[in-house]
Amino acid sequence: MEAHYPKYVLYGVLIVGSWLVSSILHFQFFHLSLFSSSRLRGVALLAVDEPPVPAISLNASFIGLPENPPATVVAEDNGAAAACEGRYVYMVDLPSRYDVLRDCVEGSPEFDKWYSQCTLMSNAGMGPALPAPTGDGTDGDTGLIGPDAAGWYNTDQYALEVIFHNRMRRYPCLTGNPSSATAVYVPYYPALELQQHLCGDTNSDARDRPSSEFIQWLSSQPRWTTLGGRDHFLVASKTTWMFRRLVQQGAGGEKKNRYCGNNFLDSHPETANMTVLTYESNLWSTRREDFAVPYPSYFHPSSADAVSAWQARVRSAPRRWLFAFAGARRANGSRCGRVDCGEGHGDLEGYITCRTPRRLVSIFGASRFCLQPRGDSFMRRSSVDAVMAGCVPVFFHQPSTFKTQYRWHEPDPEKKINGGDERRYSVLIDADEVMQGKVDIEEVLGRYTDQEVAAMREEVIKMIPRFLYKDPRVRFDGETRDAFDIAIDEVLERVRRIKNGEDLGLEDADGQLVVAKDL
Repeated sequence: MEAHYPKYVLYGVLIVGSWLVSSILHFQFFHLSLFSSSRLRGVALLAVDEPPVPAISLNASFIGLPENPPATVVAEDNGAAAACEGRYVYMVDLPSRYDVLRDCVEGSPEFDKWYSQCTLMSNAGMGPALPAPTGDGTDGDTGLIGPDAAGWYNTDQYALEVIFHNRMRRYPCLTGNPSSATAVYVPYYPALELQQHLCGDTNSDARDRPSSEFIQWLSSQPRWTTLGGRDHFLVASKTTWMFRRLVQQGAGGEKKNRYCGNNFLDSHPETANMTVLTYESNLWSTRREDFAVPYPSYFHPSSADAVSAWQARVRSAPRRWLFAFAGARRANGSRCGRVDCGEGHGDLEGYITCRTPRRLVSIFGASRFCLQPRGDSFMRRSSVDAVMAGCVPVFFHQPSTFKTQYRWHEPDPEKKINGGDERRYSVLIDADEVMQGKVDIEEVLGRYTDQEVAAMREEVIKMIPRFLYKDPRVRFDGETRDAFDIAIDEVLERVRRIKNGEDLGLEDADGQLVVAKDL
C-alpha cells in the first residue's frame, strides 16, 4: 500500500539530508587538505598572493581543496563557461600504485637526499628555490639573476611531468564529465618511472613491465574505448628515444636489449594512438604521436611583469664573450666562455654544484652566441637555457633546430622582415664541415655585425615567454602565454582534427607530408 506523508515532513527530510551531505563533503575536503599538506615536508613554498597548491603527484584526491576549487566551478562562477566551449579537458584519476612519488611523505628520509626525486620534484616540480648568491664568486654569479632570485629554481631537466600536472590542476576548463571533454589528460609519469631503472643489460623486463601494466590498465577504462585513446595525451619528460629501446642482434642471431630505456612508445599499439609530449620527437616516422615541447628552464615567474623585467635585464646585459658552451670539455677558443667543471670538482656532488643555474645563466647571459651541438640526442636542455639568457643559439644539425623540433613554440613563421625573409633567431653550421676543418666556428660567428647580432638577440628575447613554464602553484598575474598554454592549444587542435577524421602525419607549412631523412 502506498504511504502518504504530510508535505512538511518531506520538506524536513530533504533539508536534513541536504545538511548531512554538505557536512560530509566539507569534512572530506578538510581532511584532504590536511592530508595533502603533510605530504611534502620541508618544501619551501614562495610567498604569493594566494595560498599555494601542495605539489602532490598523481592521484586526483587533491582536486577540490577548499582554497582551490575545481577549475570548472571557477569558470562557471566567472560566467566564462562559453570560453571553455571545445576546450574542456578531463583528467584521469589514476590508482595510487602508479604514483611514482608516493614515498614523498612527511618524515621520509628521501627529503634528506639532495639528489632524490622527492627533493628534485619539490615545489610542484620546480625543485628547490634558488638560494641567495654566495658573494664570493664560487657559484659563478655575476648579478644577472639578482640577489632575491624571485621566480628562479634549481629545476631538474626531467621535471616537466610534475610541472605540467600541477599546471593542469589550474587549467580553467577542467571538467569532471569525460563525455563533455575534447581531450583527456593522463597524469602518468613515464620518465620518472623509467628513471628508477634506466639502463642495464639484464633488466629489460623490469624496465618494460611497469609501463606495460599501466597501458593495459588505461586501455581497459571506459573512456578509452570511445576513440581508442586518440583523444588522450600525456607528458613523457625525456627524449622519444628513451621510450624506443634499441634491440641489438647478437652474434648467434639472438636479440639483446643492451641499450637504455624501455619500449613504452614502440611495442604498444595503444601509445601510437595517444598524443605524447616529449623533449625530442621522432622525425623519421610518417605517423606522429610524439611532439617535442621545451625543456623546463630555471625561471618560473608568477606575473607578466616578472617576465618583462627579466627580458629587460637580458636585453641590457653586457656580452663579453663571442660564444659560450656548457657541456663536456671541448677545445676552447680565445673568444669562448665555458662552464668549466673539469677541475676542482672531483666528486659527483661537486660536479652538480658547479653546474648551478647562476653559473650557467651568467655565462650565457654574457655571450652573444651559445653553441648547441648534439649530445646523447639532438635536443639539449641548454638550448632552452640559452633562450632564457637572451643568447642566440647555434645549431649544428637540422633535427636540433627549434624550427624542426619545437614547431609549436618557435616564432610565428608568418612574421617576416624586409618584405620576405623570416625573422632570424639562430645560426646553423654544418657539423661535418666543422669536423673536416672546412669551417671555423669562431670565424663564422665573428662575421656577424653588432647590428645583426642585436636583431637576432631581440628575436630570442621575444621567444622567452613561449619557452618558459609559469609557477604552477599560483594564479598567474597577466596575460602571458607560456609553453604550457601553447602546448594545450595545439593538443586540443590536434584532437579536434582527429575527431574530424583527418590523417595527421608530419606536415610542413604548406600541409605536405614530410619525413625527415638523414639530416
